[in-house]
Amino acid sequence: MPPVLLHRYVDPLLGVFTGVFAYYLHETHPRTAPPPGQRLTELLEWKRDEMQRKRRERLAALEQQ
Repeated sequence: MPPVLLHRYVDPLLGVFTGVFAYYLHETHPRTAPPPGQRLTELLEWKRDEMQRKRRERLAALEQQ
């Protein structure tokens, strides 16, 4: 059995929490913050909008046939 620090299920949760918290601090700290328009949430919104636009174009092309 591999060694564990706290508990079998707590260690992975602690690791995920630490990673998410570190990324949050990286994005909000004035020295390391990405330029406007390059934050993860903005990039995800852009990607979602692109996928929706392409889907609408595909559906419109299918309806014209």
